[in-house]
Amino acid sequence: MAVPQAFPPGPLHEPAGTLVEPQLCPRSLAEGFLEEELRLNAELSQLQFSEPVGIVYNPVDYAWEPHRSYVTRYCQGPKQVLFLGMNPGPFGMAQTGVPFGEVSVVRDWLGIGGSVLSPPQEHPKRPVLGLECPQSEGPGQSMGHGY
Repeated sequence: MAVPQAFPPGPLHEPAGTLVEPQLCPRSLAEGFLEEELRLNAELSQLQFSEPVGIVYNPVDYAWEPHRSYVTRYCQGPKQVLFLGMNPGPFGMAQTGVPFGEVSVVRDWLGIGGSVLSPPQEHPKRPVLGLECPQSEGPGQSMGHGY
């Protein structure tokens, strides 16, 4: 698994649990956001679900590289609008790690790349193909075409 860069002083564990050495540099808004995401994901990973839930996708974990690139590039200061989503679309963030991130918009328009790993479990009808996924996500496609 690719090791995300740690920004805050002190050790930080990436999603798979590998210890990452810190870099000595001022902490940016993006770095603080990523640190908080990792902290919350560690808490979320402790949740257990009963039937009918059999598979849980966490793209912040398995699509860390493109997710980190997106946050580092676009979380640079105050914004007038913040879009929040609570479940990743099967052909958007579940593939790219980018919120509302339809594959072609993330890859071709935003210029975001990086490795997307396979999640621990995949539903046979929802495989994770990362930035090579040929299917489109409706809402993510419309979000990206406002340019």
